[in-house]
Amino acid sequence: MADYVQVSTAADTRETAVELLNSAVKARLAASGQVFGPAITAFWHLGELGNGEEWTVVLKTTAARYPELEAHLIEAHAWDNPEVSFTPLGGSAAYLDWLDRSTS
Repeated sequence: MADYVQVSTAADTRETAVELLNSAVKARLAASGQVFGPAITAFWHLGELGNGEEWTVVLKTTAARYPELEAHLIEAHAWDNPEVSFTPLGGSAAYLDWLDRSTS
């Protein structure tokens, strides 16, 4: 895993997405994040194709804080099996230093 990651999840309402974002940043599990949406989504659920509208939550954190952030998002989420995924994140030295300070 990279030293820094960008984490994403989704929610069915803007309000829920903002709550997930704010709770993660307030707990210092993420340094920052954004909410994007709405987006139209297609997915498999209980063997059937579903469609809906979702809001995407994107968070920035350290690899060391990722397990706690993942657990927090799953615990706080209303869905039984929410998407929580990450991609490696790089950036300027000053930005990554700020990210370290903000999540410690």
